[in-house]
Order: sequence, then C-alpha cells, then structure tokens
Amino acid sequence: MEGIFKKVFLMLDSQFAASTKNVHKGFEIPVKLYRIGEIVRYTPYSRQTIHNYTIMGLIKEAKWTEGGHRLYDESVFERLSQITELRKNNTLGEIMEKLGSQNN
Repeated sequence: MEGIFKKVFLMLDSQFAASTKNVHKGFEIPVKLYRIGEIVRYTPYSRQTIHNYTIMGLIKEAKWTEGGHRLYDESVFERLSQITELRKNNTLGEIMEKLGSQNN
C-alpha cells in the first residue's frame, strides 16, 4: 500500500509544481483544492479518519466552500504521508505533539 501512496503523492506533487505557477502566458492558474472524497480516493484513509485528523489538528483545511465543505490544498498529502510514517511507532497523542512542535 505504501508504494501506491508514494506514487500518488509523487504524481500530485508534480501536478502541484505545475499548478502553482502564478502566470502562464498571461493567465493566472489557480492552485488545486481537494474535497475530502478526493483525498480518500488518493490515500489509504477513510472519510472519518480525514475528518478526525482535521478535528485533532493533524491536518488543516485551506478553505471552506459556500456550502460548508472543507477544502484542502496539496500540502495535505505530504502531511498524511508524515502521519503514515509516524503511526508505525507512535500513538496519535505522540504524533500530535511531534507535528505540533514542527508547526511552531
């Protein structure tokens, strides 16, 4: 499963590099934002886990839709990859402490 997750992350990373160019031949290109369902499709996590990680502060939404749905930017995939690695030897509480100290 980790190999698939890494391939998807690399694919999204290359898409992110291409999509973050502010101007391309005079056109502004918006950064791609992902709904929870898309994150579930590209990762081994369930919708409930993504929701729980958001509530716990392990991942953060970038924006909200007018309808109240969370939208995540590409950085969520890197963060989920970190969480995947840390889950091998740490509790969620320990991960919250480690990732919380990285953000400060």
